[in-house]
Amino acid sequence: MVSSFATIQELDTVDAIQLITTQTQFEASHRIVLKFSTSGNSQPDLYCANSYGSTLIPPTLNNNTLSYEIPKHISKKLGKVQWTLLNGGSPLSGQFEIQPLRQVSSLETYIGPPSIEAGGTDYTMLVVIPTDSLDNPLPENTAVTAKHQFLKSETSEVIFTEHLIAYKNMFSKRESGRMLVSSESLKHNSKEFVINVFPAIPTDFKISATRPHDYADGNQMTTFTTTIIKDKQNNIISDGTFVDFFITTPNGNVLKTSGTTVDGIATSKIIHPDHDTQWSIKSFVEGMAESNTLSISYKQVITEFNVAFSKDNRTINVGPLQSFMQQMIPDGLQVKLLVYKDGTLLETWSNTSINGFANFYLKPDVLKKDRYDIIVKTAGLTKTFNNRTLW
Repeated sequence: MVSSFATIQELDTVDAIQLITTQTQFEASHRIVLKFSTSGNSQPDLYCANSYGSTLIPPTLNNNTLSYEIPKHISKKLGKVQWTLLNGGSPLSGQFEIQPLRQVSSLETYIGPPSIEAGGTDYTMLVVIPTDSLDNPLPENTAVTAKHQFLKSETSEVIFTEHLIAYKNMFSKRESGRMLVSSESLKHNSKEFVINVFPAIPTDFKISATRPHDYADGNQMTTFTTTIIKDKQNNIISDGTFVDFFITTPNGNVLKTSGTTVDGIATSKIIHPDHDTQWSIKSFVEGMAESNTLSISYKQVITEFNVAFSKDNRTINVGPLQSFMQQMIPDGLQVKLLVYKDGTLLETWSNTSINGFANFYLKPDVLKKDRYDIIVKTAGLTKTFNNRTLW
Protein backbone atom coordinates (compact mmCIF):
# COMPACT_ATOMS: atom_id res chain seq x y z
CA MET A 1 0.00 0.00 0.00
CA VAL A 2 1.11 3.52 -0.68
CA SER A 3 0.98 7.04 0.66
CA SER A 4 0.03 10.46 -0.54
CA PHE A 5 2.77 12.84 -1.30
CA ALA A 6 2.37 16.50 -2.24
CA THR A 7 5.18 18.84 -2.98
CA ILE A 8 4.46 22.14 -1.29
CA GLN A 9 7.43 24.06 -2.50
CA GLU A 10 10.12 23.45 -5.09
CA LEU A 11 12.42 26.42 -5.69
CA ASP A 12 15.67 26.65 -7.51
CA THR A 13 18.61 26.53 -5.15
CA VAL A 14 22.24 27.23 -5.60
CA ASP A 15 22.80 23.50 -6.14
CA ALA A 16 19.55 23.08 -8.15
CA ILE A 17 18.05 20.31 -5.96
CA GLN A 18 14.84 18.77 -7.32
CA LEU A 19 12.57 15.94 -6.14
CA ILE A 20 12.81 12.75 -8.20
CA THR A 21 10.51 10.40 -6.27
CA THR A 22 6.95 10.51 -7.61
CA GLN A 23 5.30 7.74 -5.57
CA THR A 24 2.70 9.23 -3.28
CA GLN A 25 1.60 6.28 -1.13
CA PHE A 26 3.55 3.59 0.68
CA GLU A 27 2.59 0.40 2.51
CA ALA A 28 3.62 0.12 6.14
CA SER A 29 7.00 -1.57 6.81
CA HIS A 30 8.09 -1.33 3.15
CA ARG A 31 11.38 0.41 2.39
CA ILE A 32 10.79 4.11 1.65
CA VAL A 33 13.54 6.19 -0.02
CA LEU A 34 13.07 9.78 -1.12
CA LYS A 35 15.44 10.79 -3.94
CA PHE A 36 16.51 14.25 -5.12
CA SER A 37 18.71 15.30 -8.02
CA THR A 38 21.45 17.84 -7.30
CA SER A 39 23.94 19.80 -9.37
CA GLY A 40 26.37 20.35 -6.53
CA ASN A 41 28.01 18.66 -3.59
CA SER A 42 25.86 19.98 -0.70
CA GLN A 43 24.16 17.28 1.39
CA PRO A 44 21.35 18.89 3.45
CA ASP A 45 19.44 16.86 6.08
CA LEU A 46 15.82 15.88 5.56
CA TYR A 47 13.46 16.74 8.42
CA CYS A 48 10.55 14.24 8.81
CA ALA A 49 7.64 14.46 11.25
CA ASN A 50 4.50 12.41 11.91
CA SER A 51 2.07 12.01 14.81
CA TYR A 52 4.61 9.90 16.70
CA GLY A 53 7.49 12.40 16.60
CA SER A 54 10.14 13.90 14.32
CA THR A 55 13.68 13.10 13.14
CA LEU A 56 16.52 14.35 10.91
CA ILE A 57 17.72 12.02 8.15
CA PRO A 58 21.19 12.42 6.58
CA PRO A 59 21.50 11.67 2.84
CA THR A 60 23.75 9.52 0.72
CA LEU A 61 25.11 11.16 -2.47
CA ASN A 62 25.67 9.01 -5.55
CA ASN A 63 25.81 10.18 -9.17
CA ASN A 64 24.30 13.58 -8.34
CA THR A 65 21.39 11.91 -6.54
CA LEU A 66 20.58 12.49 -2.86
CA SER A 67 18.84 9.48 -1.26
CA TYR A 68 17.04 9.66 2.10
CA GLU A 69 15.87 6.35 3.61
CA ILE A 70 12.94 6.78 6.00
CA PRO A 71 13.68 4.96 9.31
CA LYS A 72 11.56 1.98 10.37
CA HIS A 73 10.01 3.69 13.37
CA ILE A 74 8.31 6.06 10.89
CA SER A 75 7.74 3.78 7.91
CA LYS A 76 5.87 1.11 9.92
CA LYS A 77 3.25 3.51 11.35
CA LEU A 78 0.29 4.57 9.25
CA GLY A 79 -0.58 8.20 8.69
CA LYS A 80 0.79 11.28 6.98
CA VAL A 81 4.48 12.15 7.15
CA GLN A 82 5.58 15.78 6.61
CA TRP A 83 9.10 16.36 5.28
CA THR A 84 11.30 19.39 4.67
CA LEU A 85 14.68 19.42 2.94
CA LEU A 86 16.90 21.80 4.93
CA ASN A 87 18.86 23.24 1.97
CA GLY A 88 19.45 26.80 3.06
CA GLY A 89 17.13 29.65 2.24
CA SER A 90 14.99 27.83 -0.29
CA PRO A 91 13.84 24.57 1.37
CA LEU A 92 11.73 21.96 -0.36
CA SER A 93 8.82 20.44 1.59
CA GLY A 94 6.00 18.01 1.10
CA GLN A 95 4.21 15.02 2.56
CA PHE A 96 3.47 11.37 1.91
CA GLU A 97 1.03 8.87 3.43
CA ILE A 98 1.65 5.41 4.88
CA GLN A 99 -1.21 2.92 4.78
CA PRO A 100 -1.59 -0.30 6.83
CA LEU A 101 -1.04 -3.81 5.53
CA ARG A 102 -4.07 -5.40 3.87
CA GLN A 103 -4.30 -8.26 6.33
CA VAL A 104 -5.65 -8.62 9.86
CA SER A 105 -3.19 -9.83 12.46
CA SER A 106 -5.39 -9.24 15.50
CA LEU A 107 -8.78 -7.90 16.50
CA GLU A 108 -8.62 -5.56 19.45
CA THR A 109 -12.05 -6.18 20.91
CA TYR A 110 -13.71 -4.40 23.81
CA ILE A 111 -17.19 -4.97 25.20
CA GLY A 112 -19.09 -3.54 28.11
CA PRO A 113 -20.80 -3.34 30.40
CA PRO A 114 -20.48 -7.09 31.12
CA SER A 115 -24.00 -7.28 32.55
CA ILE A 116 -27.19 -5.63 31.33
CA GLU A 117 -30.88 -5.64 32.22
CA ALA A 118 -33.49 -7.68 30.35
CA GLY A 119 -36.35 -5.85 28.66
CA GLY A 120 -34.93 -4.52 25.40
CA THR A 121 -33.87 -1.07 26.60
CA ASP A 122 -30.45 -1.80 28.08
CA TYR A 123 -27.49 -2.64 25.84
CA THR A 124 -23.82 -3.48 25.76
CA MET A 125 -21.42 -1.98 23.21
CA LEU A 126 -19.04 -4.06 21.10
CA VAL A 127 -15.96 -2.17 19.85
CA VAL A 128 -13.59 -3.82 17.36
CA ILE A 129 -10.29 -2.45 16.03
CA PRO A 130 -8.81 -4.65 13.27
CA THR A 131 -5.02 -4.22 13.25
CA ASP A 132 -2.20 -5.46 11.04
CA SER A 133 0.99 -7.19 12.19
CA LEU A 134 2.55 -3.78 12.94
CA ASP A 135 -0.35 -2.84 15.22
CA ASN A 136 -1.77 -0.36 12.70
CA PRO A 137 -5.57 -0.07 12.48
CA LEU A 138 -6.90 -1.08 9.07
CA PRO A 139 -8.32 1.56 6.66
CA GLU A 140 -11.76 3.12 6.89
CA ASN A 141 -14.71 0.93 5.83
CA THR A 142 -12.99 -2.36 6.62
CA ALA A 143 -15.77 -4.93 7.06
CA VAL A 144 -16.26 -6.51 10.51
CA THR A 145 -18.88 -9.16 11.24
CA ALA A 146 -20.43 -8.85 14.70
CA LYS A 147 -21.97 -12.12 15.93
CA HIS A 148 -23.96 -13.02 19.01
CA GLN A 149 -25.92 -15.96 20.35
CA PHE A 150 -28.70 -15.72 22.95
CA LEU A 151 -30.94 -18.58 24.07
CA LYS A 152 -32.03 -20.24 20.78
CA SER A 153 -31.14 -17.39 18.41
CA GLU A 154 -27.90 -16.69 16.55
CA THR A 155 -27.40 -13.48 14.60
CA SER A 156 -24.60 -11.75 12.71
CA GLU A 157 -24.32 -8.31 11.16
CA VAL A 158 -21.65 -6.69 9.03
CA ILE A 159 -20.44 -3.33 10.30
CA PHE A 160 -17.66 -1.15 8.92
CA THR A 161 -14.81 0.69 10.55
CA GLU A 162 -15.23 4.43 10.98
CA HIS A 163 -12.41 6.56 12.36
CA LEU A 164 -10.45 3.27 12.53
CA ILE A 165 -12.95 1.44 14.81
CA ALA A 166 -16.13 -0.56 14.28
CA TYR A 167 -18.81 -0.65 16.96
CA LYS A 168 -22.31 -1.97 17.55
CA ASN A 169 -24.85 -1.59 20.36
CA MET A 170 -26.29 -4.98 21.32
CA PHE A 171 -29.63 -4.61 23.07
CA SER A 172 -31.03 -7.11 25.54
CA LYS A 173 -34.11 -9.21 24.85
CA ARG A 174 -37.17 -9.62 27.05
CA GLU A 175 -35.72 -12.77 28.59
CA SER A 176 -32.75 -13.08 30.95
CA GLY A 177 -29.79 -15.34 30.26
CA ARG A 178 -26.25 -15.30 28.85
CA MET A 179 -25.30 -13.64 25.56
CA LEU A 180 -22.20 -14.91 23.71
CA VAL A 181 -20.49 -12.33 21.49
CA SER A 182 -17.63 -12.53 18.99
CA SER A 183 -16.38 -10.71 15.87
CA GLU A 184 -14.63 -11.50 12.58
CA SER A 185 -12.71 -9.46 10.01
CA LEU A 186 -10.89 -10.73 6.91
CA LYS A 187 -11.17 -14.33 8.17
CA HIS A 188 -9.62 -13.46 11.53
CA ASN A 189 -11.83 -14.19 14.58
CA SER A 190 -11.87 -12.71 18.05
CA LYS A 191 -12.27 -14.68 21.23
CA GLU A 192 -15.71 -15.29 22.79
CA PHE A 193 -17.17 -12.76 25.23
CA VAL A 194 -19.98 -13.43 27.70
CA ILE A 195 -22.61 -10.82 28.60
CA ASN A 196 -24.97 -11.60 31.48
CA VAL A 197 -28.52 -10.42 30.86
CA PHE A 198 -30.01 -10.11 34.33
CA PRO A 199 -33.71 -9.77 35.17
CA ALA A 200 -35.05 -6.25 35.57
CA ILE A 201 -36.16 -4.85 38.92
CA PRO A 202 -38.70 -7.03 40.76
CA THR A 203 -42.42 -6.38 40.81
CA ASP A 204 -44.76 -6.68 43.81
CA PHE A 205 -45.27 -10.12 45.31
CA LYS A 206 -47.15 -11.96 48.08
CA ILE A 207 -46.02 -13.57 51.32
CA SER A 208 -47.31 -16.39 53.51
CA ALA A 209 -46.43 -17.81 56.94
CA THR A 210 -46.11 -21.38 58.22
CA ARG A 211 -45.64 -22.49 61.84
CA PRO A 212 -45.87 -25.70 63.89
CA HIS A 213 -48.67 -24.21 66.01
CA ASP A 214 -50.15 -20.83 66.90
CA TYR A 215 -49.10 -20.77 70.56
CA ALA A 216 -46.86 -18.02 71.93
CA ASP A 217 -44.34 -20.39 73.52
CA GLY A 218 -41.23 -18.32 72.79
CA ASN A 219 -39.61 -21.44 71.34
CA GLN A 220 -40.94 -22.57 67.95
CA MET A 221 -40.20 -20.79 64.67
CA THR A 222 -42.54 -19.08 62.23
CA THR A 223 -41.33 -19.20 58.62
CA PHE A 224 -42.20 -16.41 56.18
CA THR A 225 -42.11 -17.27 52.46
CA THR A 226 -42.55 -15.15 49.35
CA THR A 227 -44.19 -16.21 46.13
CA ILE A 228 -41.83 -16.46 43.14
CA ILE A 229 -40.65 -12.88 42.64
CA LYS A 230 -40.45 -11.84 38.98
CA ASP A 231 -39.68 -8.74 36.94
CA LYS A 232 -42.14 -7.05 34.57
CA GLN A 233 -40.94 -9.32 31.75
CA ASN A 234 -41.90 -12.39 33.83
CA ASN A 235 -38.25 -13.32 34.42
CA ILE A 236 -37.45 -14.82 37.83
CA ILE A 237 -35.27 -12.32 39.69
CA SER A 238 -31.62 -13.08 40.36
CA ASP A 239 -30.60 -15.41 43.17
CA GLY A 240 -29.35 -13.56 46.22
CA THR A 241 -31.80 -10.66 46.01
CA PHE A 242 -32.23 -9.34 49.56
CA VAL A 243 -35.77 -9.36 51.00
CA ASP A 244 -36.72 -7.75 54.34
CA PHE A 245 -39.70 -8.81 56.47
CA PHE A 246 -40.96 -6.14 58.88
CA ILE A 247 -43.22 -7.20 61.77
CA THR A 248 -45.30 -4.59 63.59
CA THR A 249 -46.64 -5.43 67.06
CA PRO A 250 -49.80 -3.94 68.66
CA ASN A 251 -47.73 -1.56 70.79
CA GLY A 252 -45.97 -0.15 67.71
CA ASN A 253 -42.67 -1.99 68.03
CA VAL A 254 -41.12 -3.21 64.76
CA LEU A 255 -39.23 -6.48 64.43
CA LYS A 256 -37.18 -7.36 61.36
CA THR A 257 -35.97 -10.55 59.73
CA SER A 258 -34.41 -11.00 56.30
CA GLY A 259 -33.73 -13.57 53.61
CA THR A 260 -32.28 -13.89 50.11
CA THR A 261 -33.93 -15.37 47.06
CA VAL A 262 -33.22 -18.81 45.61
CA ASP A 263 -35.08 -19.52 42.37
CA GLY A 264 -37.06 -16.34 43.02
CA ILE A 265 -38.29 -17.34 46.50
CA ALA A 266 -37.07 -15.81 49.77
CA THR A 267 -37.68 -17.35 53.18
CA SER A 268 -36.92 -16.15 56.68
CA LYS A 269 -37.64 -17.36 60.21
CA ILE A 270 -38.43 -15.71 63.51
CA ILE A 271 -39.04 -17.17 66.95
CA HIS A 272 -42.56 -17.14 68.39
CA PRO A 273 -43.42 -14.43 70.92
CA ASP A 274 -43.71 -15.46 74.57
CA HIS A 275 -47.17 -13.97 75.10
CA ASP A 276 -50.41 -13.61 73.17
CA THR A 277 -50.20 -10.99 70.42
CA GLN A 278 -51.04 -10.23 66.83
CA TRP A 279 -48.39 -9.48 64.25
CA SER A 280 -48.71 -7.47 61.03
CA ILE A 281 -46.06 -8.50 58.50
CA LYS A 282 -45.05 -6.73 55.30
CA SER A 283 -42.06 -7.54 53.09
CA PHE A 284 -39.90 -5.33 50.85
CA VAL A 285 -37.19 -5.55 48.23
CA GLU A 286 -35.80 -2.20 49.25
CA GLY A 287 -36.75 0.63 46.93
CA MET A 288 -38.18 -1.70 44.28
CA ALA A 289 -41.06 -3.96 45.31
CA GLU A 290 -43.29 -4.83 48.26
CA SER A 291 -45.68 -7.54 49.40
CA ASN A 292 -49.18 -7.69 50.74
CA THR A 293 -49.76 -7.21 54.49
CA LEU A 294 -50.14 -10.45 56.42
CA SER A 295 -51.72 -10.69 59.90
CA ILE A 296 -51.17 -13.65 62.25
CA SER A 297 -52.16 -14.18 65.89
CA TYR A 298 -50.52 -16.14 68.71
CA LYS A 299 -52.37 -17.66 71.68
CA GLN A 300 -51.28 -17.30 75.29
CA VAL A 301 -49.51 -20.51 76.27
CA ILE A 302 -48.93 -19.91 80.02
CA THR A 303 -52.01 -18.91 82.00
CA GLU A 304 -50.63 -19.30 85.53
CA PHE A 305 -47.33 -19.78 87.33
CA ASN A 306 -46.21 -20.13 90.95
CA VAL A 307 -43.67 -18.03 92.85
CA ALA A 308 -42.12 -19.52 96.00
CA PHE A 309 -40.02 -17.60 98.57
CA SER A 310 -37.51 -19.30 100.90
CA LYS A 311 -34.33 -18.62 102.93
CA ASP A 312 -35.36 -15.32 104.46
CA ASN A 313 -37.36 -14.53 101.31
CA ARG A 314 -34.10 -14.04 99.40
CA THR A 315 -34.39 -17.20 97.28
CA ILE A 316 -37.23 -16.95 94.77
CA ASN A 317 -38.29 -19.92 92.63
CA VAL A 318 -40.60 -19.28 89.68
CA GLY A 319 -42.42 -22.30 88.23
CA PRO A 320 -43.35 -24.76 87.12
CA LEU A 321 -43.88 -23.00 83.80
CA GLN A 322 -46.14 -25.23 81.73
CA SER A 323 -46.99 -25.04 78.01
CA PHE A 324 -50.23 -25.71 76.13
CA MET A 325 -50.23 -29.50 76.79
CA GLN A 326 -49.18 -28.99 80.42
CA GLN A 327 -45.64 -29.98 79.44
CA MET A 328 -42.74 -27.98 80.83
CA ILE A 329 -42.03 -24.94 78.74
CA PRO A 330 -38.88 -25.41 76.63
CA ASP A 331 -35.71 -23.99 78.16
CA GLY A 332 -35.01 -20.34 77.47
CA LEU A 333 -38.23 -18.55 78.43
CA GLN A 334 -37.35 -15.15 79.84
CA VAL A 335 -38.37 -14.35 83.43
CA LYS A 336 -37.85 -10.89 84.97
CA LEU A 337 -37.75 -9.91 88.64
CA LEU A 338 -38.10 -6.24 89.68
CA VAL A 339 -37.55 -4.85 93.18
CA TYR A 340 -39.18 -1.57 94.28
CA LYS A 341 -38.88 0.49 97.46
CA ASP A 342 -41.46 3.19 98.09
CA GLY A 343 -42.39 3.18 94.39
CA THR A 344 -38.78 3.49 93.22
CA LEU A 345 -37.24 0.75 91.08
CA LEU A 346 -34.06 -0.45 92.77
CA GLU A 347 -33.00 -3.55 90.84
CA THR A 348 -33.98 -5.58 87.79
CA TRP A 349 -32.84 -9.14 87.17
CA SER A 350 -33.48 -11.30 84.16
CA ASN A 351 -33.16 -15.07 83.96
CA THR A 352 -34.19 -17.87 81.59
CA SER A 353 -36.08 -21.00 82.46
CA ILE A 354 -34.40 -24.40 82.80
CA ASN A 355 -36.55 -27.53 83.09
CA GLY A 356 -39.60 -25.30 83.59
CA PHE A 357 -38.19 -23.21 86.46
CA ALA A 358 -36.32 -19.93 86.92
CA ASN A 359 -34.44 -19.14 90.14
CA PHE A 360 -33.29 -15.85 91.73
CA TYR A 361 -31.23 -15.04 94.83
CA LEU A 362 -31.34 -11.52 96.32
CA LYS A 363 -27.93 -10.94 97.91
CA PRO A 364 -27.75 -9.09 101.27
CA ASP A 365 -24.95 -6.86 100.03
CA VAL A 366 -27.26 -5.63 97.25
CA LEU A 367 -30.56 -5.43 99.15
CA LYS A 368 -30.23 -4.91 102.89
CA LYS A 369 -32.81 -6.14 105.42
CA ASP A 370 -36.01 -4.22 104.77
CA ARG A 371 -39.46 -4.41 103.19
CA TYR A 372 -39.74 -4.34 99.40
CA ASP A 373 -42.29 -4.70 96.64
CA ILE A 374 -41.32 -7.59 94.35
CA ILE A 375 -42.73 -8.06 90.84
CA VAL A 376 -42.24 -11.18 88.66
CA LYS A 377 -42.95 -11.00 84.90
CA THR A 378 -42.97 -13.80 82.34
CA ALA A 379 -44.94 -14.80 79.23
CA GLY A 380 -46.87 -11.53 79.35
CA LEU A 381 -48.09 -12.23 82.90
CA THR A 382 -47.24 -10.26 86.03
CA LYS A 383 -47.36 -11.18 89.73
CA THR A 384 -46.81 -8.56 92.45
CA PHE A 385 -45.77 -9.22 96.08
CA ASN A 386 -46.00 -6.10 98.24
CA ASN A 387 -44.19 -5.50 101.54
CA ARG A 388 -42.06 -8.61 101.42
CA THR A 389 -39.46 -8.54 104.19
CA LEU A 390 -35.95 -9.59 103.27
CA TRP A 391 -34.06 -10.78 106.36
